[in-house]
Amino acid sequence: MADLDLNAPSVKIHGKGGKQRYCPLWTATVVELRALVADGAPSRSVFLNRCGQPITRFGIHTAVERYGLKVVAKMPSLATKRVSPHSIRHTTATHLLRAGVDINTVRGWLGHVSLDTTNVYAEVDFETKAKALEKCEAPSLGKIPKRWRDQPALMDFHRSL
Repeated sequence: MADLDLNAPSVKIHGKGGKQRYCPLWTATVVELRALVADGAPSRSVFLNRCGQPITRFGIHTAVERYGLKVVAKMPSLATKRVSPHSIRHTTATHLLRAGVDINTVRGWLGHVSLDTTNVYAEVDFETKAKALEKCEAPSLGKIPKRWRDQPALMDFHRSL
């Protein structure tokens, strides 16, 4: 619990190689965490397993997989997908990039040292390609003359690029 700062609100993440970083928390997450940590000692773990021991990464992985199986009834498309903490991390990073968050911010949030590592999450998918194409769509020119010099709208479009 000592890694939580519910007033900031943020959490200290201990990553690979002993690296530490701080990640912000949503307001809804803070509300849930306040209930979990109420009256707890700072040295106590926030998440405990059914035996009252700190939950391990394997326990988290199992819980996510179990919940993924329950959700299939409402979202049948998940039946063919592998749901894991890593797939949630990958999907979140992809959604952040699609929403226009710059890749360096996503890199810091993921805790990557190299931008090359984060570029894996920035794979250009069909939806991103379609949005990029919309941004540079040529205006309708009506009947197009054969000579490009005789097309002022086309010339204006090229100058705008």
